[in-house]
Amino acid sequence: MPRKRRFGYIRKLPSGKYHASFIGPSGQRQNAPATFVTKTDASRWLARVEADLSRGNWMLDEQLGRTSFRTYAENYLTTGQAHGDIGARWAETCRRNMRLHMTPLLDQPLVGITPTVVRDWYTAALRGEGGRVSIAQSYRFLRAVLNAAIRDQAIDRNPCNIPGAGSTKTRERKIATADQIAQLITTISPERYRAAVVLAAWCGLRRGEVCGLRVEDVDLKNGVVWVLKNRVELLESSQAYDKDPKTDAGKRDVNVPPHVLTFLKIHAEQWAGTEYFFVGRDGNRMRGNAVYQAFRRARAKVGLDIAFHDLRHTGQSLAAAAGATLADLKKRLGHSSTGAAMRYLHALEGRDAEVAKALSALAESGTGFKLTPPPTKAG
Repeated sequence: MPRKRRFGYIRKLPSGKYHASFIGPSGQRQNAPATFVTKTDASRWLARVEADLSRGNWMLDEQLGRTSFRTYAENYLTTGQAHGDIGARWAETCRRNMRLHMTPLLDQPLVGITPTVVRDWYTAALRGEGGRVSIAQSYRFLRAVLNAAIRDQAIDRNPCNIPGAGSTKTRERKIATADQIAQLITTISPERYRAAVVLAAWCGLRRGEVCGLRVEDVDLKNGVVWVLKNRVELLESSQAYDKDPKTDAGKRDVNVPPHVLTFLKIHAEQWAGTEYFFVGRDGNRMRGNAVYQAFRRARAKVGLDIAFHDLRHTGQSLAAAAGATLADLKKRLGHSSTGAAMRYLHALEGRDAEVAKALSALAESGTGFKLTPPPTKAG
């Protein structure tokens, strides 16, 4: 039997779920667009309806609210890609996460995704085989889709309220020494991949930025590389395309250290293409995965435990040790924010002692200031 309440009715179904209904302004009974896992969820829904009615704010689109998460999420991605708000790589990642990690949510109607449903899904996902990064990505995607549902008035509030569920703690980036980088690069085979790794390690270019270089972007005479495009390669298809950097700061000129310029000149003479600086043996654009595999093989041979992106981190940390300022690093990295560049500033092993010596040298040079120990007292 339905249980009478001050506002609305709740009854338990044979399935164990709960059904909620209320008498609307028209005098007709209106049912919740979906059932609820717990009576508490049903009560909360009725409380929100009552509050909205009291404010004259009951405008939810019940038909849209019954749309499955699968259908609405796919439309969200398709529309976002068409408008340029969502990139192909992120859309691919979201669809992959839907398939691998979000199965329990796909057939749920939007209004049926309550805080309890979200919490149960998230807890089960963490216990599954998915990595924490993928689960965090899935949670952020779920939250974004449901925010869109709020704007479309399919639901009245977002049930994603688990603190920290959409974030992951970034691991401390590893750095290598200059000698380790030299050993790594000389081990890379075939040699046509060496210049790509050199640019990542000493000039801070991302893998996509390296593969996006045209011949005219590499100024061997003046020792400058112009980063104007980023090559994007999808993971589950052969689709690849060039796109502009995320910010204006991403388009930048990077001065090349003399020892790196030597590698670039050799590459230009022996392996560069006519249009693109990095090409494969077949003359087509070099794929980022080919660069990564060459790096991975060399890394295993020299026993170096760093990721490819750590090369960028290493180079900028060494640049900081060589005296680069925060502004210098922001420019070389293509970062618009100070916080992003700060991640690349590290106290390298032994650097603090060098700084202390440099401070004394600065104090004594050209000032007549001399550090002398105080005289000892007699007796």
